[in-house]
Amino acid sequence: MTDETAAALTPAGRRDLLPAIEPERTLDDWGCSERIEGLFDQTVYEFYYRIWFRCEVEGVENVPSTGGALLVSNHAGALPPDAAMITKAIKEEHPHPRLVRPLVEHFFKGYPGFSMLAPKIGAVPAHPANVHRLLADEGQLALVFPEGRKGSEKLFKDRYRLRRFGRGGFVESAMRAAVPIVPIALVGAEEAQPIFAHVGVFQKLTRLIYFPITPTFPWLGPLALAGYLPAKFKIRFLEPVRTDDMGAAPWEDEGLVQEVAQEIRARIQEELIDMLGRRRSVWLG
Repeated sequence: MTDETAAALTPAGRRDLLPAIEPERTLDDWGCSERIEGLFDQTVYEFYYRIWFRCEVEGVENVPSTGGALLVSNHAGALPPDAAMITKAIKEEHPHPRLVRPLVEHFFKGYPGFSMLAPKIGAVPAHPANVHRLLADEGQLALVFPEGRKGSEKLFKDRYRLRRFGRGGFVESAMRAAVPIVPIALVGAEEAQPIFAHVGVFQKLTRLIYFPITPTFPWLGPLALAGYLPAKFKIRFLEPVRTDDMGAAPWEDEGLVQEVAQEIRARIQEELIDMLGRRRSVWLG
């Protein structure tokens, strides 16, 4: 073995064999494409945010300007547009605009096309390791919907009635990263893509996570983007809940984790009731 070969087998030598990072690279470590995300932001998101849903935002200053934070919102609709509107709101209305990483469940892999598009526009798989890296290591904003699939499957007759917030995993993640939790109450998504029933037979035939009866036909994939009803969106950011003042290793106290999760759920539910009570029209606000 020559000296050159031996040197190439060392860690430093192997590193030298790797291609250099391209200066024009527009894809980050999470798979988000600056070009594709920017295109969606300037076209699709811009249209829905300003023209179609005519979003109104309150309390956006409650989102920290620096450091990690976990955003927690209610969730609904056959193909919910709430994540896109929340991320757009922070970009447009916050004094210090920031990128938000929506956390998506693994069952979204069942949607052809969307599973490839999601990471390109900034979404990240909802895994505890990913969440900790985003919040603690990179100091980013992450958006989670604790209702998960139960929220997006919700029927129209059950609108704005929050489902159980899982087992409080989002609280545990925030505690481990010692970052604040920012609750969000959003009105409008329930009417933008209402679900009136589910068809189990078609669900099995298509192998989708659910097959809803809705006027917006979400099973048509990309065509569903043209099917949202023009309900007016109102997004209210609530005061943050600190997790860095709850003692040492608070995530090990399951009772405390559940208590915080239930308090956040109750706060969001109360705000939704208040917002609905003030609303005079689904379409005009």
